[in-house]
Amino acid sequence: MMNMIQNARDQVLDLTRKACQAAVAAGLLPAAEGVRAGVEIPRDTANGDYTSTFALAAARVMHKSPREIAGILLDHMDLSGSYFASAEIAGAGFLNFRLNPSWYAGVLSAVESEGEAYGRSDALKDQKIMVEFVSANPTGPMHMGNARGGVLGDTLAAVLEANGAQVWREFYVNDAGNQIEKFAASLEARYLQIILGEDAVPFPEDGYHGDDIRELAQACYDACGDSLKDASGEERRAVLAKFGLERNIPKMQSDLRRYKIEYDQWFFESVLHNTGYVAETAEKLTAAGYTYEKEGALWLATSRILEENLRKAGRSDKDIARLDLKDDVLRRANGFYTYFAADIAYHRNKFEKRGFDRVINIWGADHHGHVARLRGAMDALGLDGTNRLDIVLMQLVKLLRDGEVVRMSKRTGKAISLTDLLEEVPVDAARWFFNAKPDTQMDFDLGLAVREDSENPVYYVEYAHARICSLLRNLAAEGQTVPAAAEVDASLLSGETETALIKQLALFCEELRLSARDYDPSHINRYLVDLAGCFHRFYTACRIKGEEPALLAARLKLADETRSVLKNGLALLGVDAPEKM
Repeated sequence: MMNMIQNARDQVLDLTRKACQAAVAAGLLPAAEGVRAGVEIPRDTANGDYTSTFALAAARVMHKSPREIAGILLDHMDLSGSYFASAEIAGAGFLNFRLNPSWYAGVLSAVESEGEAYGRSDALKDQKIMVEFVSANPTGPMHMGNARGGVLGDTLAAVLEANGAQVWREFYVNDAGNQIEKFAASLEARYLQIILGEDAVPFPEDGYHGDDIRELAQACYDACGDSLKDASGEERRAVLAKFGLERNIPKMQSDLRRYKIEYDQWFFESVLHNTGYVAETAEKLTAAGYTYEKEGALWLATSRILEENLRKAGRSDKDIARLDLKDDVLRRANGFYTYFAADIAYHRNKFEKRGFDRVINIWGADHHGHVARLRGAMDALGLDGTNRLDIVLMQLVKLLRDGEVVRMSKRTGKAISLTDLLEEVPVDAARWFFNAKPDTQMDFDLGLAVREDSENPVYYVEYAHARICSLLRNLAAEGQTVPAAAEVDASLLSGETETALIKQLALFCEELRLSARDYDPSHINRYLVDLAGCFHRFYTACRIKGEEPALLAARLKLADETRSVLKNGLALLGVDAPEKM
């Protein structure tokens, strides 16, 4: 796909290289082997559109001042047939380049020809990447952390796909282990309390106290009556856990689907245990020499694995000693495998069995201490977790209304769940606001999310799209249709707001690349707000209706292409692009 910003950068490098070669051939400059120069986009366009630092980088090698080098380069530079109208020396020896209409026309052509694919690339072509996100325990409603993780994971998957990767979205269902035992015990207590009375049956101290447990126990009683009262505790808990999971998991799937999130697979932890894959993984770690037995339990020598990795990374003994590294239990003395053992097996399954080149997990910041341990376990298995397993840690969400922290739902009187949130806030607004930079704590302003004015960023961007659609409809009714890019005279789009808008359209390719590189799809949010702002300024400054035909056609084309890029960006976020508001 065509990235006109990258094309311009490449052309600056090429023009500078050829000018240098010509100057060297003329004996005016020495050879510039090993010179590494950058190309930058100045913040102030008064300084040009692109800047080369070649003369500054070459000064030491060439034993000349940067300004002298820059002057010689300019004397030997041929801009004919390029995207640039002029080049000049600035400051200590910067070479500033100014774009000509051919570059602006190239942007319009790229947006038109690529349509819905505009901004996409094949940078990650042939990479098979799994993004695992949300993976909430199926023992209760999804909370705000899950809501944020859902959007971050889904939009990150979208930007990775837009950069050419083969992406797999997965939800890991923790349907085994301690939390399920606690879930079953909690349901059992509430079920028996329905039959025998609350005072007759104690509730587990570490049980789940939510009203959702009471509701599930009542639903089970309604379905089964007291038929489980005289069953063995093990049998009763198994039936109750199964009953609860069969209702909770479809509810989670339904809520996430309403949130516009669809997974390629819901992977169940129980499968890893039932097939012996967890035990087999522990055996592999033992065979690799990284486990030992102590007090009847099987331990992973996590501290040794991490120490080996830290030494490879060049860390000193003193640094390592400060970290207080610890080992982890894989199998308890009672024979049951820990959650960490299952997690290691699950990630081994991702890499070894299913062949993902890279795995990305969206986790809460409270999992920070787990990152190095899991990567180390993959390294111990020979799966290169250090380089192939990436963890995006997201910070907490704080809900606000009128500046006050909100913890309870108005509708239910309970802690706000994803379901409650979507009853109060439109899905598009929720997706937009939760797609904030993951490593910062976010304040979700419930009042702002439903406002219909320019203070609400999602409304501001959607309104820009709808405004352009309205403009197109009105002009179409007067017989004015959007021309092809080849029919537009780009030199007419020379005003400050026009060139700024075209540059912003070109920037979409860069922001999409950066979103994938940084694992931060909030680049797209910020870009879209800027694009909407550029359009509103253009629309205020530049009349379209009533202008002479050539200028009308050029401005109409620019407006339509802005609409197209706004739609592309909103689609990546899973947000609608309304045609009327």
